[in-house]
Amino acid sequence: MSTATVRYAGHLRTEATHVASGTIIQTDAPVDNHGRGEAFSPTDLVSTALGSCMMTVMGIVAERHQWDLVGSSFAVVKHMSPEAPRRIAQIDVTFTLPASLAPNERTLLERAAHTCPVGLSLHPDVRQNIVFEYKE
Repeated sequence: MSTATVRYAGHLRTEATHVASGTIIQTDAPVDNHGRGEAFSPTDLVSTALGSCMMTVMGIVAERHQWDLVGSSFAVVKHMSPEAPRRIAQIDVTFTLPASLAPNERTLLERAAHTCPVGLSLHPDVRQNIVFEYKE
């Protein structure tokens, strides 16, 4: 069974449908590569997938230990390589997690985040700059 089906919609846009749920994601080429930048670009999705995967893995650990991560967030910055070929050179992910987490809990969550399958699947040339901030 397919994970997704994708249709080219024209004008450098695609529409991907998740087969199991019917959820739709649209993509657009970025402004710096002939697109309108009106939706996630494919490289935006890769970068966002890294943060989402890490947060999900941390969520699994948090649920196992009954720690509350609801409201935690992350921001992603994608850096494209200035040289050819066009590719993602670096992904910065900054997590904001509850300040109430104890030092040992933070350590466990941060270690877990670095085991996410997306991060482990990215080529080693793609630098992953991961920051954990703890705030009220």
